[in-house]
Amino acid sequence: MKKLTMIALFAGFLTISLSSCRDQKTEKEEIIEEMQDKGADVKIKDDGDKIKMETEDEKVKIKTDDDGDVKIKTEDKN
Repeated sequence: MKKLTMIALFAGFLTISLSSCRDQKTEKEEIIEEMQDKGADVKIKDDGDKIKMETEDEKVKIKTDDDGDVKIKTEDKN
């Protein structure tokens, strides 16, 4: 009985530890993926500090400051 309890506890611990190790995407990464899925033209300047993406309907600019602050500007063309 003790062996069965130890196996159950180990299995529960393993399940919880593996399911909590998911990668969390930042807002910047989510917007970049979304625009790429829409087929946007992506232009990257200054080693990724400035990113411009443009589709027929939408324009997005992402700028990263020296402090690490991210500024996102979105414009609809309609």
